Amino acid sequence: MSKSIKPYKDSEAGKKEQVTEMFDNISGNYDVMNRIITFGMDKGWRRKVKQLMTEEGIEIVLDVATGTGDMVFMYAESDIDQIIGLDISNGMLDIARKRSSKYKLSDRVQFQNGDAEKLPFEEASFDAVSVSYGIRNFEDLELGLGEILRVLKPGGRLVVLETSVPKSALMRFGYGLHTKLFIPLVGRLFSKDKNAYSYLSNSAHVFPYGEELKAIMLKVGYQSVEIMPQAGGISTIYKALK
Repeated sequence: MSKSIKPYKDSEAGKKEQVTEMFDNISGNYDVMNRIITFGMDKGWRRKVKQLMTEEGIEIVLDVATGTGDMVFMYAESDIDQIIGLDISNGMLDIARKRSSKYKLSDRVQFQNGDAEKLPFEEASFDAVSVSYGIRNFEDLELGLGEILRVLKPGGRLVVLETSVPKSALMRFGYGLHTKLFIPLVGRLFSKDKNAYSYLSNSAHVFPYGEELKAIMLKVGYQSVEIMPQAGGISTIYKALK
């Protein structure tokens, strides 16, 4: 299990409350910062998630920790009947809803405030659920994964995109420089919340990935967990079935 890392060391609030405050604070420039710190590569990884989430027979999907709705708008390019984006940060959702109104997607797309560890949906509600760069922000990882399993239909799938650590020693060295130096520096320069990107960097280093995360998913009750490293393992896509 990952170590408990919180955005604000001086705050007595729990991780969930701190993460909510952090994403409210950085919502205005979050998308731009993502493009900068991944050099735009995250867009390609998200497209691979989209392919896994929009296969034949998938009609209703949930995107957990949706942020400003990047994945939701990708799914909306397909013929999926209903797409729900859920996030704990109202700051993020405000931006997502403004984007949605421009695309005129209100009939198929819905954004909802909610806690990933207490999903406001009935059992077996969704054909597929995705989480992109969000599960490491769960306060209780197993509880969050269990809630997603609960709302999936039998045979439904979970697709996760999350940071991971490369296996190659050379790539690990470069990854360390990037995450421990570059990301916090960019955050200090361009974000009004000076703690946010240090937290995002530190949490990436201690979060379970690869076989360790697969073992947790199997323990929770998922089956047929596939691990798909991206760009040498700096991020990984996981696909699991209920």
